[in-house]
Amino acid sequence: MDRPKQLPAFFFPSLQSEERTYWRPSVDVYRTPNGWLLKFDLAGVRPEDVHVEVQGCLIRVSGVRRDLLAEEAGSYYSMEISYNRFERTISLPCEFANPHVSLEGRDGILIVRVSEG
Repeated sequence: MDRPKQLPAFFFPSLQSEERTYWRPSVDVYRTPNGWLLKFDLAGVRPEDVHVEVQGCLIRVSGVRRDLLAEEAGSYYSMEISYNRFERTISLPCEFANPHVSLEGRDGILIVRVSEG
């Protein structure tokens, strides 16, 4: 008797093990004369809800986007924006022994500049 084939987990997401349900923001990565510039698409994320870590050649940006405009008496009709934890790790082709990191928020974009300190 043939065994049934296993279907990919995306057909039955509720049957998956309890994995972290992070969303991954889009990012553009640039090499600059002074180091690296990373632009993360984080519309609606408050700066105090973002954490940036540099470890070796890895840049990890994580945090949470909260739904701050929900009406108390209303119920949702359609939701396409992810309001939960996010995480994105970028591997750069170099190692930082003593990284200098600066952050800037501009029009929903988080700009992360990384250079050797």
